[in-house]
Amino acid sequence: MKNVFCIMALVATLLTPACGGNALGLWDVTAKRTITLDEGAGVLVQADLVYLGESHDVAAHHAAQLAIIAAMAKVKPDLAVGIEMFPHHDQDVLDAWVGGSLDEGALRAAFARNWGMAFELYRDIFVFCRERRIPMVALNAPREIVRQVARGGFASLTPEQIGELPPVACVVDPAYEAFLRRMFGGHHHGHASSFAHFCEAQVVWDTAMAYYAVHFLAERPNTVMAVLCGQIHAWRPAMPSRAESLAPGIRQLIVLPRAMGTVDENTVTPQDADYLILGLE
Repeated sequence: MKNVFCIMALVATLLTPACGGNALGLWDVTAKRTITLDEGAGVLVQADLVYLGESHDVAAHHAAQLAIIAAMAKVKPDLAVGIEMFPHHDQDVLDAWVGGSLDEGALRAAFARNWGMAFELYRDIFVFCRERRIPMVALNAPREIVRQVARGGFASLTPEQIGELPPVACVVDPAYEAFLRRMFGGHHHGHASSFAHFCEAQVVWDTAMAYYAVHFLAERPNTVMAVLCGQIHAWRPAMPSRAESLAPGIRQLIVLPRAMGTVDENTVTPQDADYLILGLE
């Protein structure tokens, strides 16, 4: 219980403006107005999938994710948290953690093996889910397969490797390619084949995560899943587009951390996302 009190104290701190600071809030991209986190939570829980984009190494983004998850949990008991940080074949690790049979040392080892980023950035979210018995869902494809596609294209995969993926097609449509060019600009300006392979890798990545999220929700139709993933996957043309293809009509809302000049009130449209997180500065 001590962990719960510490975490809820952290959440309360995030929701309360400090002297000279800002409380977390949300910018409604369509309505062009600011709403409180509690107001936003009431809207978010009406979706099936809620994407909480992040920059993986920014602690404030993870603290905001926790605050949003906690606000959603207050009004929607049937909540799950899907995470990019674990491949689907390690779902048993997350089940054991949430169920209480896996200690933190073993979780840290699995996290380091799968992700490599500092566990401390995510720890409070993991502890909150364990204490509240909120299911955590491993969404990712095997990293080595995604990396191979990025190097040699989808055609380079063996039948055995393809068997490790969900039954998804690797189709890069013009809209998705244009989205990736917009996101990455000149970072992938080499050979055309290199960029094509990069696009295929992103498609495999986004589609696999969408598949596992949609599959989980199909078995728990009253559940809302908060998806923790890198910002590039959370934008509407990425994972949400793949989820819509797999489950037409699925209700999705996209929440991105605000960054002045790149992801802000003047640059993001409803074709990109639904809400921006304010108060991260």
